[in-house]
Amino acid sequence: MGSAATLATPVADHTTMLALDFPGSDTLIAAIDRAVAMPGDRALTDELRATLCRLIRAHEVRLPDCVFEPVSDHYARRELYRSERLGYSVVAMTWGPGQGTPIHDHSGMWCVEGVWRGQLEITQYELLGADGEVWQFQPVGTLNAGTGSAGSLIPPHEYHTIRNPSSDEIAVSLHIYKDRIASCAVFERIDGNHYRRGLRTLCLDTLA
Repeated sequence: MGSAATLATPVADHTTMLALDFPGSDTLIAAIDRAVAMPGDRALTDELRATLCRLIRAHEVRLPDCVFEPVSDHYARRELYRSERLGYSVVAMTWGPGQGTPIHDHSGMWCVEGVWRGQLEITQYELLGADGEVWQFQPVGTLNAGTGSAGSLIPPHEYHTIRNPSSDEIAVSLHIYKDRIASCAVFERIDGNHYRRGLRTLCLDTLA
């Protein structure tokens, strides 16, 4: 799923890693730092959602050109930043027309996702039960998220799918995770509401 991204030398305080410098990156990082420092996952994710919406709509940040380049055989994941001090990571995802995910979790981490360009179709799922590797899910709602919108996931409510519904336009989203996420559980449909659980390694695509 792409090659590993090479990160640049950490900035002066040696607590953060900035993969690429881009206009407004300092503004973005400072705003995320303030939100992540808030006590409690609910308050933190609420603040992050509001922060992402404001920054996207104000055009204060211009993401690197590479995040607007899709990869033909999978949606692209490019890590732009990681804070060693606060733990969180920032990943830009590029969705080619029709690209999407199976049902998946976030390995028990909170996440805030903002749509930077285009539109994404997001379906939430409720876990009904599990028997070994066979799990049962029920869809509980689908929304079409447009540019400038943001949502959040707090475990145990972390199961969803994401898809670019466009037949000819890319979509770009920015994802802020509690920590660097290296793998997640994915669920492939067997029949009805039964799904087989698997583990997927989450690779990073090259930054350019």
